[in-house]
Amino acid sequence: MSVAFAHGIDAHTKQFLLANQGVAIGPFLYIGAKHMVTGYDHLLFLLGVIFFLFRTRDIVRYVSLFTLGHSLTLFLGVLGNVAVNAYLIDAIIGLSVVYKGFDNLGGFQRLFGFQPNTQAAVLIFGLFHGLGLATKLQDFSLPAQDLWKNLLAFNVGVELGQIFALLFILLALNIWRRFGSYYGFAVITNTLLMSGGLILFGYQMAGFIMAV
Repeated sequence: MSVAFAHGIDAHTKQFLLANQGVAIGPFLYIGAKHMVTGYDHLLFLLGVIFFLFRTRDIVRYVSLFTLGHSLTLFLGVLGNVAVNAYLIDAIIGLSVVYKGFDNLGGFQRLFGFQPNTQAAVLIFGLFHGLGLATKLQDFSLPAQDLWKNLLAFNVGVELGQIFALLFILLALNIWRRFGSYYGFAVITNTLLMSGGLILFGYQMAGFIMAV
């Protein structure tokens, strides 16, 4: 299994990133959008974040915090050449999905008697998600000249992909919320969300162990 495939970069994108030597706004926009739309770990986390958010301003606030977090570490991680093991950071991203499902189930209140600051948690996990994006790009030793332009295009693409994906997620949730089953299946849904996060965590940790 190649490192690129393990971290969500297909062969065509890998070939382009390895060959590219200049500013390529359009392709990096596309790659960023494609990565977010196909990035099931990011989408599962966002699903958990908005699952119990009903007001538009709350959705905008939480998604903006997530965007701020991953934008910061995407830029700082690549431009500052912050080296982090890709498998470990993706394992933490898997745990972020577990956290959100557990939080939606009221697990912290029931088991520990306290509730973490949900906005701070979304921002912090956004930082980890951005670092995950940064590690994927660092695998390809992108040319330093005008790198920030390609990074900006990639990040804008990520945001466009995120908006596109969220529109479909919100549409599906709003339709489902019209039925009583939404609340009846909330426990099952968030348990499945936690299970998906644990699978992602286990998959990445297995990759880390095999790569050592």
